[in-house]
Amino acid sequence: MEHARDLTLLPKAHLHLHFTGSMRPSTLLELADKYGVRLPDALTAGEPPKLRATDERGWFRFQRLYDAARSCLREPDDIRRLVREAAEEDVRDGSGWLEIQVDPTSYAPLLGGMIPAVEIILDAVDAASRETGLGMRVLIAANRMKHPLDARTLARLAVRYADRGVVGFGLSNDERRGMARDFDRAFAIAREGGLLAAPHGGELTGPSSVRDCLDDLHAGRIGHGVRAAEDPRLLKRLADRQITCEVCPASNVALGVYERPEDVPLRTLFEAGVPMALGADDPLLFGSRLAAQYEIARRHHGFTDPELAELARQSVRGSAAPADVQEKLLAGIDHWLTG
Repeated sequence: MEHARDLTLLPKAHLHLHFTGSMRPSTLLELADKYGVRLPDALTAGEPPKLRATDERGWFRFQRLYDAARSCLREPDDIRRLVREAAEEDVRDGSGWLEIQVDPTSYAPLLGGMIPAVEIILDAVDAASRETGLGMRVLIAANRMKHPLDARTLARLAVRYADRGVVGFGLSNDERRGMARDFDRAFAIAREGGLLAAPHGGELTGPSSVRDCLDDLHAGRIGHGVRAAEDPRLLKRLADRQITCEVCPASNVALGVYERPEDVPLRTLFEAGVPMALGADDPLLFGSRLAAQYEIARRHHGFTDPELAELARQSVRGSAAPADVQEKLLAGIDHWLTG
């Protein structure tokens, strides 16, 4: 049997990583101690919490843990530390490009307001990129649990900082709440400002959620999108338009979307020609980072090294990385496979 190549050496792009969820568990414990925050036991047990978000109670518990972690980010230095460490972890896993997703409204109250929060985050991303050599950009995401007018405000803010590192606009939180079309104006503002539209869809609900993202928000990329596997016509549509799905296998299992890693329909999407960018989603809560997602594809779905290389290429092509960065990463992927 051929020796399996080291997946941490495979160049790749990371397109689905949430801000607070990127935190190292050790950093969370240190910050909680610094600010006297009593964390839920699930965040201090030394192993990923037991989660299941297929019902509203389970999603509420997941959100409560996320909010508890976020409450420990209180000062600019905390933001800078989180971003630098997220970059270090990505570099360790072979990432050459990271697009980190953040809703700045969650951090604004402690950072002096919305604009200061965005500028602190963007400055931290710029500094971490220079320090680690990792290409980094930001997706600003609206919360579908909030009013669509709030999303419009965020979209305008995202466009304002398009020349400072914001490359896309997202829509996150429980997709069972709120209709995609309620946020159509916010996404129109973002697209007209030159930003990529990358809403979440097709995770907790079925193929209709993905179709809504395409039809109502004119998505250029889909956060998750795995439930599209249940609709062959939708798969063909995604493949024909080469809409990249940001698939997060460990997250899908941890939240109960699928029971086992082998149930995540990676093969179905791949063989249908739907581009994928494997992502870690929230490593703090799910216990695994980027390279581990490729290991799931290898171990549980039988992806060969040439197929894993193709997954990495798809992640690069689906990114907002400049052409020269993409070319460098693609050449590195070829070298990983042949060198």
